Amino acid sequence: MTSTTANEATATRSELVIDGRRLSYLDFGGTGRPLVALHGHLSEGATFAALAAALGPEWRVIAPDQRGQGESDRTDDYSREGYLGDVEALLDHLGLPQAVLLGHSLGAVNAYQFAARHPERVTALVNAEAPAALGLDGSNPFGFLLNLPYDAPTRDALVTGLGPAAPYFADRLRENADGSWRLPFHPQEMYRSEDLVHGDHWADWTATTCPALLVHGSRGVIPAEQVRAMVERRPGTTAVELDADHLVYTAAPEAFAEAVRSFLATL
Repeated sequence: MTSTTANEATATRSELVIDGRRLSYLDFGGTGRPLVALHGHLSEGATFAALAAALGPEWRVIAPDQRGQGESDRTDDYSREGYLGDVEALLDHLGLPQAVLLGHSLGAVNAYQFAARHPERVTALVNAEAPAALGLDGSNPFGFLLNLPYDAPTRDALVTGLGPAAPYFADRLRENADGSWRLPFHPQEMYRSEDLVHGDHWADWTATTCPALLVHGSRGVIPAEQVRAMVERRPGTTAVELDADHLVYTAAPEAFAEAVRSFLATL
């Protein structure tokens, strides 16, 4: 167990083992009400440090590195059931019968699908930039990943191999025990995971009635008409638009934290 300090919030890194696979998570601590924050593809739990600092001490933010990303082990299974099983295992491990679930992109789909299957365990939802239906045209935006290397003998070699993608990941590269370097995710696995999150999830989005906040960017991925429909078709849902792209919580951290804080204050 190690500690990491970022943006005035001190997080304790811990892990649980699920069927022999490590799931790592950051617990930003405190005695506040629990909020589990689920990141999207190509990311990790540490990206919620600023949000955790903004929400404390009223809220205790717990942010896992989702399977195959960050400090969590890779797996052959990136199915919907696999991701949702991790959320359930984490809540059980933490002894949390209920929590607020907040997610971005992949993480938000995981959050509202978990709520659909376990409504008694989710007191509220924050959906940042996750449509109710996505990828129905069959396209995968992660095609650029397919030609990226996963590892290299040196850090410089890996950065060179990443080419134009290097600036997006260079600050999160991991050094292996043998001195080689790797990405914090496997590119081909994340491409497959993206394929598997695609689908028409309207039934899951509308299955629950707990309070929900839909945060979308003015240059995000959810079409305006779908934003309106997601609010209209799901009771208890409010929407907030931020001047940001798809990465709303890192592109506009202060505005995102204020929107979330205002929503949580109503619970």
